[in-house]
Amino acid sequence: MTGGILTVFSMALADAIGNQNTGTLLSPLFVLITGASCVVITGLPEALFPMLPERPLMVLKGSLGPLAGSLALYLLGKWLGGLNEDALVYRLTTWGGVSIALATLVLAGLAAWVPADRFPSLLWVTAGVNLVPVAIGMAVVRRSDQLGDPLARWMTPGIICLSLMTVGLYMKGLQLPDLGLGVWAFTATVTVAYFLNSTVLVVLRVRQRQKLARLLRLELGADPATGLPTGVTLLSEIEHSLWRAARLRGESTVICIHLSNLYELANAQIDGVDHQILCAMAARIRRGAGFRCIIGLYHPRCFVVALSTDRHNDRITDVMDDLRAITNMPLALKGVWQSLHTFLPRVGVGSVTVDSGNTRVVDVINAAEERAVQDAQRASRSRAQAEIETAPAKLCELA
Repeated sequence: MTGGILTVFSMALADAIGNQNTGTLLSPLFVLITGASCVVITGLPEALFPMLPERPLMVLKGSLGPLAGSLALYLLGKWLGGLNEDALVYRLTTWGGVSIALATLVLAGLAAWVPADRFPSLLWVTAGVNLVPVAIGMAVVRRSDQLGDPLARWMTPGIICLSLMTVGLYMKGLQLPDLGLGVWAFTATVTVAYFLNSTVLVVLRVRQRQKLARLLRLELGADPATGLPTGVTLLSEIEHSLWRAARLRGESTVICIHLSNLYELANAQIDGVDHQILCAMAARIRRGAGFRCIIGLYHPRCFVVALSTDRHNDRITDVMDDLRAITNMPLALKGVWQSLHTFLPRVGVGSVTVDSGNTRVVDVINAAEERAVQDAQRASRSRAQAEIETAPAKLCELA
């Protein structure tokens, strides 16, 4: 059991060091304190080191468990969202944790002066105090699950393991008779299962919050699926590009790539189909246009590329041909159960070249998009004509 706890602690510590996040640092601290309380209550330290003084061990056995319960209850409240999510859960976990912490101080004081022959009675009280955070934890987890927290239901098996772990470890600490090796093996198993379950769920929650923080940093200036600039951010970047090209006495070309059938597979069994298509198309456009240009998303069906040219570097025609070729290639999508689907983009490409910085960016983009839509319509009609089945006419019999 101690080896399993050390393994989970190593995993949590490695994750905390790798992420360098305050939320992940609490996970190894929790495993360290709670794991230490589990090891101490089993009697392993005095079995390995008989020379250890008895009184400090009694204080640790009488107080370390409730301290771990108080910390676990407080961290559980933070894991469930705290005051931002549910005021009742916040009050139960916060004030419950504070109450258990105060009880810990009382138990530590009692363990410091109680006679050794009376210590088992104090240990019974400690076991009862330790079951209080277990009951509160089960209540708040069930409430959060009912209110729609997707990870709360997976914490329920962990709380069940915690209750079995608490009972089993204190039975071991009290040295109750007629309990065989099977009970201790079961206790060790549910203990490691609790630590593993809790650590994994904490890591998952931290990943969720990091993703939300990343999306928050994007604000309204970028598309969350592709990361491309949108809205005012896109317009300001293109405007700056036009101004820079005019100052250098060059030309700026705004190219629009219109994807007319983006929502063609909306009813297919594919998770986030539009996001998959947009991400793949953004990567293809970046590959075709290169990195010395501005690429943005005007709206979900329209990508925008703004690049500057001069008399030494006039490559607009080549870029448009590359974009038209690479964006019209079939695209493989992943559906449910890793099933593969093929998407055939219907893309039109249009461009507008500007040689002056005194031009409204919106007008330029709208003109380029209009040409892209017309190009997509021409391509669609050509494709429809090519798909018409033809057959040689039958020879008429001569009268």
